Amino acid sequence: MKIGLIIIGDEILSGKRQDRHFGKVIELLDERGLELSWTRILGDDAALLTENLRQTFASGDLVFSCGGIGATPDDRTRQCAAEALGLDLEEHPEGRAELLARFGDQVTSQRLRLVEFPKGAEIIPNPVNRVPGFSLRDHHFVPGFPSMAWPMIEWVLDNRYAQLLAPGQRTERAICVWDARESDIIPLMEVFESGHRELRLSCLPGSQGDRYQLELGLRGVPAAVDAGLIELCAAVDDLGFSWEEVNLKEVRPR
Repeated sequence: MKIGLIIIGDEILSGKRQDRHFGKVIELLDERGLELSWTRILGDDAALLTENLRQTFASGDLVFSCGGIGATPDDRTRQCAAEALGLDLEEHPEGRAELLARFGDQVTSQRLRLVEFPKGAEIIPNPVNRVPGFSLRDHHFVPGFPSMAWPMIEWVLDNRYAQLLAPGQRTERAICVWDARESDIIPLMEVFESGHRELRLSCLPGSQGDRYQLELGLRGVPAAVDAGLIELCAAVDDLGFSWEEVNLKEVRPR
């Protein structure tokens, strides 16, 4: 099952706010032995949202969507999710109970819009203010506020996808190959990939001063990564390039 992330809001695309979800979702997944396969950043245009959700519902992927589930007119995610599947919106009884527990007699008709979800949806509890998100098939819709969205995503992962979680079962190691360019390494990479389908091989070019460098990374099950790295280093030696292992936490902190 691939995992996708949709980040919604005109304010992201206009630059009024900077996205914080992308890096955090990668971190939350990595802690559980999972990986993000794709991300889409979308504005609040209803037609565009609906079409993208049609595509992602059809994919069968596990998808998290951040933003656009409020009650103001520019919050259209609930309505677009319903339209994408040809469903009606309806007030969710458990959602209403959460609002009553939070607001009591101050629950207004405007606030009740917050729990109008596509028919058949399940609520995602919100530990901050009890205004829930919702799940529909393998799509999970949470607010745009990081303080709410992130624990809600964790709740979904730990409560609905426990069978997928494999903490510690994925690792990544990398080496820096000095004075090599991509064209020097492509044949080696092609041979290595064909013999190690269980591993993800990456190549990141760069430079340090006047010296070219390539970061070759391997990601997968720890034992396979360790064995693969030994083979990769030997292949780099055969090409005559010097290399050193990279501390990924220092190079690309999350």
